[in-house]
Amino acid sequence: MKLFTKGLLLIAVPSLVELALVGMLSKTQEQATQAAQWASHSKQVLYQASVIVDPLLREAARVRSGLILGDASFLDRQVVWVDLGDRLSRLEKLVADDPLQVERVRRMREAVNAYRAETDQLYSALHDGKHSPLTSFDSAPLPPQIQAFRDELGAFVADESRLDTERSAQLAATREQQRYALIAAIAGSMLIWAIAALAFAGNIGRRLRTLTANAQRLGRAQALGSPLAGNDELAALDAALHRTSVLLTESEHDQGALQATLESRAQELTQVNDNLRQQKQDNDMFIYSVSHDLRSPLVNLQGFSRELQVSCDELRTMLDAARLPENERTRITRVLDGNLSEALHFLRTAVSRSASIIDALLRISRAGRLEYQWQRVSVARAVARVVESLHQAIVERGVAVSVGELPPVWGDPTAIEQIFANLIGNAVNYIDTSRVGRIEIGTLEQAPRENGERAPRMRTYYVRDNGLGIPDACMPKMFSAFQRLHGDRAKGDGIGLALVRRVTERHGGRAWVDSTEGVGSTFYVTLPEQPLRIS
Repeated sequence: MKLFTKGLLLIAVPSLVELALVGMLSKTQEQATQAAQWASHSKQVLYQASVIVDPLLREAARVRSGLILGDASFLDRQVVWVDLGDRLSRLEKLVADDPLQVERVRRMREAVNAYRAETDQLYSALHDGKHSPLTSFDSAPLPPQIQAFRDELGAFVADESRLDTERSAQLAATREQQRYALIAAIAGSMLIWAIAALAFAGNIGRRLRTLTANAQRLGRAQALGSPLAGNDELAALDAALHRTSVLLTESEHDQGALQATLESRAQELTQVNDNLRQQKQDNDMFIYSVSHDLRSPLVNLQGFSRELQVSCDELRTMLDAARLPENERTRITRVLDGNLSEALHFLRTAVSRSASIIDALLRISRAGRLEYQWQRVSVARAVARVVESLHQAIVERGVAVSVGELPPVWGDPTAIEQIFANLIGNAVNYIDTSRVGRIEIGTLEQAPRENGERAPRMRTYYVRDNGLGIPDACMPKMFSAFQRLHGDRAKGDGIGLALVRRVTERHGGRAWVDSTEGVGSTFYVTLPEQPLRIS
């Protein structure tokens, strides 16, 4: 049963009982009203009976006066008889529900009519001068008709008084009953409301306590109690808590399995990182060792080539001084100035190129092994020194260099200056001479720091130019060693951007480029604002 249905029952059951009590009170009120009406009716009857005799007695006194005085005018009052008839009619109407009383009113009317008939006879006798027949009427204390009227009226009043007493008693009893019914209705209504409220609150309270206990157990990751019975909202919520508990248990199990897998993968990744680190160190050491070991043979080759050149020069001098046939001289001269000179040139070029490659390898190796001096570095000063060192090339190529605000970073001063020297140097070397060159150096605006963010913030610097640009096919290899574009425009070994990437990564940042061929390039590097751990 839903909570809404229970709430309706909580209201409906007491309301139905109250309706029954109201019906009982209404019936009691109707009885009281009826009893009050009957009591009032009796009092009206008694009042009407009390006021009907006085006019008749006054008329009897006037008749006696007329007889004594012999004046017929005292007896000629038709209005009295009309008024008496009306009063008797009203009285008869009031007691129409009581045949006995109606009969008594009829007899009273007969007595009044008889007395009126006799009065009319007396009036005619007085009017005609016949006074002797009235002697017997004068001597009676009351006319017999009036006496009969009074006797009937007395019996009428006595019976009506008895009814009035009974009806008043019934009215009092009915009102007492009504009062008790009202008290019982109020008390019963309050009792029913209290019982219904306690039953509802007890049921809901017990279920809420069970629900609260299950919610607390769920919060403490404990087993939940038995589910609530029923199909109301509380039972549905408790069922949801049980489903959540099951899902959490399954999730914890899955999380444990994932945690174990993650730990295993982390160990594997740690081992792989250690292996990579060791391999990188071995590679750096190998490059350093091979580069260092190759320098001695190269030096010997350079010395040997120079000795050969000196020997060739001496041999040519001796050839000029010697007296040899012309054909022999020509053949020897062709060997010295042709094949041998060309071979020596190729040998010196190869040795110089190998020496440059070895020097580049040594620089890359040193960039990975060099111990950095970590401190707060003024990027603005480092860029100013780089721009000043490139002043001659900038003037010759007619390049406009603009430097924006460059906040300081945390790193090695020499390494950071090397980053910007390579980036700005490339921008100057590969400027498009068909238009006015522009180079812009600045910093990207940082996003607001979120509350609770503890990781070191990184600043992003850029070097933007409107130079030759980079073809899309070459973009993935831009930061690889010995990769050169537009080699006819500038000298170099192709390791500048590789050094930029390695130095930036050792500072915990990264380097990337956006470029459009024929439009220009923008190189970005991120560097830390604060000290951070660099492995």
